[in-house]
Amino acid sequence: MKSKWKLAMLAGMISIGLAACGDNGENSKDADTENTNQEQTEQTEQTAEMEEMQKKLEKQHVDEETTVAVVNEEDIKGEAYNTLLSQTQMQYQQMGQDPTSEELAPKLKESTIDSLIGQTLLLQEAEKHGYKASDEEIQKEIDTLKANYEDEEQFEEILKSNGLTMDELKSEVANNIKYTAYIDNELEVEEVKDEDVKAYYDQYAEQSSGSEDTEAQMPEFDEVKDQIRQQLERQKTQEVLAAEVEKLKENASIEIKI
Repeated sequence: MKSKWKLAMLAGMISIGLAACGDNGENSKDADTENTNQEQTEQTEQTAEMEEMQKKLEKQHVDEETTVAVVNEEDIKGEAYNTLLSQTQMQYQQMGQDPTSEELAPKLKESTIDSLIGQTLLLQEAEKHGYKASDEEIQKEIDTLKANYEDEEQFEEILKSNGLTMDELKSEVANNIKYTAYIDNELEVEEVKDEDVKAYYDQYAEQSSGSEDTEAQMPEFDEVKDQIRQQLERQKTQEVLAAEVEKLKENASIEIKI
């Protein structure tokens, strides 16, 4: 502040300057305190909002032992429902949507039940065709999963955060092995051709041509062709699975309990 003053004024105003500097120090402390208080208030509010949202999310869950549906005399329990619902809730939150809203909540419930019924029908069909998962296959898959983490402790922490025990993980892995074998051997999924991948890329590029930002960020075809192929393969597989589930439903006994 003193540097702004003229030398002629310095002597007469030095006391005022010191007082002003003293005031600024206090003001700075007050401002820091105010900022800290504001940050703490915001954090408290955010924590309260998160806790409130968590309560609303959990309110959509059911008792783990509740039978939510029966498919060909096989019970689907609340535990499986809650796990899949939580994953879907998280996906909607990541997209900035409230999964507990009056509009979305019933849709999530319906889609979760429908997905569980579809998975159960496909697994039942896989087992009818004799597909099994050996202990060696299961352990190999789990070892592959573990390789993505620093150590056993971190892996177990991830399991815990996802509400899974090791036995539950093994069960999920076993189902996935049977499920994958059934798809690979019993269902015919159309192959994704090179021209399909290129057409998808060209279509996206054309749709993005009006935006300077998108054009600047548009990657080269060779950089993304593998990801596009994988995405198209997933889409084609999902289409075939959906059609298969609808076929299986025609002769299935299905009772929804919630």
